[in-house]
Amino acid sequence: MQQKTTILKYTKLTVLTVFFGLISISTFAQKIKIDGVAVVIGKNIVLDSDIEKFKQEVDLRTEGKITITDCEMLEELMQQKLLAHHAVIDSVTVSEAEISGRVDKSVQYFTQQYGSVDKVIKAYGFNDLDDLKKELYIVQKENVLIEKEQFQITEKIDVTPEEVRLYYNGLKKSGELPEFPAEIELAQIVLNAAPTKEENDRIVTKLTEIKKQIEEGASFKMKAIINSDDPGVTQNGGRYEVTKDSPFIKEFKEMAFSLDVGQISKPFKSDFGYHLMQLHEVKGNMRVASHILMQPDIPDTRLKDTQQRAEQIAKDVKEGAITFKDAVEKYSEDKDTKNNGGVIVNPYSGETKFDLTRMDPALYARVAELKKGELSDVFFDQNRNGEKMFKFMIMKDRTDTHIADLVEDYVKIQDLALRKKKEETITKWAKGKIKDTYIKMSETHNKCTFQKNWKKETSK
Repeated sequence: MQQKTTILKYTKLTVLTVFFGLISISTFAQKIKIDGVAVVIGKNIVLDSDIEKFKQEVDLRTEGKITITDCEMLEELMQQKLLAHHAVIDSVTVSEAEISGRVDKSVQYFTQQYGSVDKVIKAYGFNDLDDLKKELYIVQKENVLIEKEQFQITEKIDVTPEEVRLYYNGLKKSGELPEFPAEIELAQIVLNAAPTKEENDRIVTKLTEIKKQIEEGASFKMKAIINSDDPGVTQNGGRYEVTKDSPFIKEFKEMAFSLDVGQISKPFKSDFGYHLMQLHEVKGNMRVASHILMQPDIPDTRLKDTQQRAEQIAKDVKEGAITFKDAVEKYSEDKDTKNNGGVIVNPYSGETKFDLTRMDPALYARVAELKKGELSDVFFDQNRNGEKMFKFMIMKDRTDTHIADLVEDYVKIQDLALRKKKEETITKWAKGKIKDTYIKMSETHNKCTFQKNWKKETSK
């Protein structure tokens, strides 16, 4: 029991920086309430609610085992805002593509947490998915700025094997060796249940008919409400404001910027289905457009056929008629994993390892009991684009929960040592930048005692 207590003490030293990237996604401003400003850093602000949400997220992710004060929370948030402020001063640039990609991953993460996009929208008080994505876009842009500024500060920092050994021995001597959770590595084979050519043709014909009716005087909005599969249509009638930086799919934005005002597009395809779009207005760099989305139906017979194919492939793998790797190359239709042996990459860490205790509950139930080399059952899945599929997985590797070992966990310990050294470098950088940065703190938070001189007291 004493060992676990010291592990938690160690965890507190790094929990703020380890969790911040994900927490900053979870703590984006809700539309329900405008609250007090805790501190202003340059042109950036920290709200009182940011501190509370940060605190709740740490409590949730550490299962209530880590106690971090509001002042500690605020200091970490201030450091992130300081980084974001100086990233702009240092002319750090971010691309629309990398931000949009992160927005999509954030939506996927929240959807897994809440069960559906609609529940996410309701929980955070947004009007629709577009409204949610706009807010996430702002958050993720700041995250990228912070990360790039951190990289510029620490890109030349490294640790030697001797530094790693000394770091490990120091933790061991003080009884603060971390406990690493059970981790797994999964690979998958995916078969898509694609609609028939006849069904795709039917959708294109239907949208072409709707286009003709609108050109003859029918209301685009009413046609969208009646026909569109876009979940936001009941709130906005399919109408959106689009810029080149908006978190919309590529095909949607390209079409919006290719039309003349009043023009209606031909039916065009995206990963979501088939669209019809009309451009209403041009406002500088913004386009106001409406669309109708129609998703092809997949007959039960096609679903059944796809399931049976997946089950036969799984049977062949189990019986040794084909290796899993060869089966991936020959049969899998998942573009993200087909070319790397089916291995699934953790979207939040960029690694192939998953913390078994922090997986999506539905997936956890399917793989938790699998031993290394075992296959899961074939199961049905559907992504956020509405694409339906059958898949099965193999447990490529798994490790149980254990206390850190220098040999077995060298890479992880090296990463912790490097992270600590980089954090010390950023702390030193921050102490220098605070002197030249406008900082205004509320009277309440001015009572905090900080590690850095955020209050710019001359006695420090």
